[in-house]
Amino acid sequence: MTELTDLAPLTLSAEARAALGKRNLVLIGLMGAGKSAIGRMTAQALGIPFIDSDHEIERVSRMSIADLFAAYGEAEFRALETRVIKRLLRSGPRVVSTGGGAYINENTRRHIKRGGLSVWLKADVDVLWERVNKRDTRPLLKTENPRQTLENLMNARYPIYAQADLTVLSRDVKKETMVEEVLAAIASAAKKA
Repeated sequence: MTELTDLAPLTLSAEARAALGKRNLVLIGLMGAGKSAIGRMTAQALGIPFIDSDHEIERVSRMSIADLFAAYGEAEFRALETRVIKRLLRSGPRVVSTGGGAYINENTRRHIKRGGLSVWLKADVDVLWERVNKRDTRPLLKTENPRQTLENLMNARYPIYAQADLTVLSRDVKKETMVEEVLAAIASAAKKA
């Protein structure tokens, strides 16, 4: 594949940008799928702003995600997450990366469907585990067997993630390749419509 610095991806960026229009691009998937890293680079390629919903939640609450989970529990965290994402999707276009559980919430999913184009960064368990097991910042993985917990999350969430508008396979390739594949998916979806 060509690099983002070559001419073809610039054309691809323009095609994807035109296909996106005024909509937001919303990246969904499990922790470790690459939503933040790929999201930042995709926003740059599209020439639009990037925002990480988890960082926005931490900013407005003045607490870390882990502290929010500990203090208020997952249900309260998900309610706050829905409110923040709804607000983020009011203006656009921009690239929004969401937390792994955001799309599972029916209200959040409805806001995403209304306010954007959703892209599921789908990864297998080995890729995800390799990416997330190095840090101790994932509240849902603070269990006796975190890898099994990750697999359980995959089994529960993947059928719901499959409702996304587009799916791009997240794997161990250069980030530029992933960005190019996200842009290609957006551009090709517009051609099919």
